[in-house]
Amino acid sequence: MPELPEVEHVKRGIEPYIKNTTIKSVTFSKKVIEGKRQGKETIIKGINLDGFRLNSEGYTFKNIERRSKYIVFNIEKNNNERILLSHLGMAGGFFIVNQLSEITTPNYRKHWHVIFHLDNGKKLVYSDIRRFGEIRNLASFNDYPSFLEIAPEPFEEEAFEHFKAYLDQKKVQNKPIKQMLLDHKIVAGCGNIYACEALFRAGIHPSRKVKDTSEQERQMLFYYVQEVLKEGINNGGTSISDYRHADGKTGEMQLHLNVYKQNKCKVCGHDIEQKVVATRNSHFCPQCQK
Repeated sequence: MPELPEVEHVKRGIEPYIKNTTIKSVTFSKKVIEGKRQGKETIIKGINLDGFRLNSEGYTFKNIERRSKYIVFNIEKNNNERILLSHLGMAGGFFIVNQLSEITTPNYRKHWHVIFHLDNGKKLVYSDIRRFGEIRNLASFNDYPSFLEIAPEPFEEEAFEHFKAYLDQKKVQNKPIKQMLLDHKIVAGCGNIYACEALFRAGIHPSRKVKDTSEQERQMLFYYVQEVLKEGINNGGTSISDYRHADGKTGEMQLHLNVYKQNKCKVCGHDIEQKVVATRNSHFCPQCQK
């Protein structure tokens, strides 16, 4: 699943090509159309396809931002402002092309689901191999309340205090510390890969309970969350399976991982072990993490 660094690079890749362009028309794939006819929320969620077109076509992209693992497109038409909000799910991606044939990865080229035809001749294409991602067309964020519950961005000053306050709550004391890192209400944008890496750097076992971590360990852990996310951004994200940049290129963070999908610990040489924690497969070194 694309996490904060990967989504940041997708956002950076498409922004220069779509900012201040106008959406001439929107095309949906057969899978999206068939899904809607069957009453399913396939990719386009919270609105029917006609409503999505009505509230997209003729609108201009005024600003593009990333918030946690979401891409936020601020669009405007005749002073009427709306929001396109997209989550990439497990294997979604945006691509900027002149023609679909320019999408270099066959699976992404085959599994396109939404095309925004722009007035500069470009196409903004949303592809999704597994169809777990989504695009919403909102009048405001109040139309999607769960988005407003996301924790502060991890690089903001108040992010650690928010993290600390949440971990002090009685209701989370018996939960594994890794579960806290994966909850976007507690830490924004940190998914399984970067949570495993941060816990390794902090020397904390992923299944250790919150109540068994000290204040110093929590502070150190959050520091490493910030560090691995920054490194992920600097290295173009992690391309282990499906993730691609908007131009089809891959990231290089996978070359710098210490435990996630690794065989041996790079510090002590012990075998990397795996364990399901908070429904996710955790990778850790039993020698370095206690």
